Amino acid sequence: MSRQGRRDTAPEVAVRRLLHASGLRYRVNVPVPGMPRRTIDIVFPRAKLAIFLDGCFWHGCPQHATQPKSNAEWWRVKLDKNMSRDAETTAHLVTEGWTVLRFWEHECVEEVTYRITETLASGKGIAGTT
Repeated sequence: MSRQGRRDTAPEVAVRRLLHASGLRYRVNVPVPGMPRRTIDIVFPRAKLAIFLDGCFWHGCPQHATQPKSNAEWWRVKLDKNMSRDAETTAHLVTEGWTVLRFWEHECVEEVTYRITETLASGKGIAGTT
């Protein structure tokens, strides 16, 4: 697992390219305030908008998640902890006044980018989650 990419995944890069082409500027892989060892994939600091692009396997996508058959119990616990940590991180950020958007890696990049730009345009920079 140490070789598993944690940043700059294909979906992240694709979304970032479209956001940048739209003239939007952001920060990447920013530490979650008050939560060591956790990072936000894409951040718009002034708008307090945190965006996560979650992998289907690692974060338990309801459509595409699979359960490994080898060492099944260990994997079940590992993946359950990942989902629990995601929920805890989202709750923490919302409590701190952030808007949190979470997307799955299989979602259409153009749709993801559209939802991000709409959230920014609507001024939902303060508290809320999608």
